[in-house]
Amino acid sequence: MDRNLALELVRVTEAAALVSSQFMGRGDKNGADGAAVEAMRRAFESVKIKGEVVIGEGELDEAPMLYIGEKVGLQTEDSMEVDIAVDPLDGTTLIAKGLPNAISVIAVGKKGSLLHAPDTYMKKIVVGPKAKGCIDLDKSVEENILSVAKALGKKTTQMTIMTQDRERHNYIIEPARKLGCQIRLFGDGDVATGIATCFEETGVDILMGIGGGPEGVITAAAIKCMGGDMQAQIYPMSEQERNRCHEMGLSDEDIEKKLTLEDLAKGDDLFFAATGITEGNLLKGVINVGDNKAKTESIVMRGKTGTIRFVDATHNLDKNEILIDLMKKYNME
Repeated sequence: MDRNLALELVRVTEAAALVSSQFMGRGDKNGADGAAVEAMRRAFESVKIKGEVVIGEGELDEAPMLYIGEKVGLQTEDSMEVDIAVDPLDGTTLIAKGLPNAISVIAVGKKGSLLHAPDTYMKKIVVGPKAKGCIDLDKSVEENILSVAKALGKKTTQMTIMTQDRERHNYIIEPARKLGCQIRLFGDGDVATGIATCFEETGVDILMGIGGGPEGVITAAAIKCMGGDMQAQIYPMSEQERNRCHEMGLSDEDIEKKLTLEDLAKGDDLFFAATGITEGNLLKGVINVGDNKAKTESIVMRGKTGTIRFVDATHNLDKNEILIDLMKKYNME
């Protein structure tokens, strides 16, 4: 796929980040999410792809745009056909409360490359490149920590485990503490946290836990680009979620299957882009710098080359038509 697609995609995440950042700390997570979705959808109109949303905001009857199956991009005859996974605002609660690590993300792959994950929970374990091949979802938490620690050349007391601050994760926290690991709990935003495992400077060694399935596929695309590793399992937490899986054509055997990184994101024709909305461990948030300008920091990855770029941009908000239009719509001029 065209290498220039990466820079086209970052303009899409930048648009969603700039618009949703206007809601920071205002307590309106639904407004922030709606604005991010609309901004991203508008920005896609200038991208030269024949894209189909496979991970999005829900089905057609659940979402007005970026719904599963929606066609996005210019859709010209010479446009490449791709699968698209989006989360215009990963961390709606974070933006509403002004908390760290809210980001806007896109993963794009060759048609058929991204798992069509149901909107249910997913059990996952994520590590960086040095621990590739050292994780196994079928093994215990203790076994995985010991295996990764050996690969990283660390004592378990030097290991940092990230998991969401949820009661369901006691099965991770208790054995990790017995091994003397440092536990860092987070509220929302597991895409950014998963990516952090691939950067030594973040100090994050493993992400473990049960989080969103769609977010898992997006994370997998980024991890594939960076040479890390990930395993997952679709993990319905209710009968309703299990029925949702069946409606998408998944059997009980499919639900129980251990998914490798290749199952989640096939091949290397993959792109990933993310823009920080609020300040985070990996990316800076949107910063208003005066004269009606704002700065953004983004990360862009390409699977085929393994290239990772950080993109700093300064935006003239007086000339940003998407932002101007949506701020009028949401009475935030």
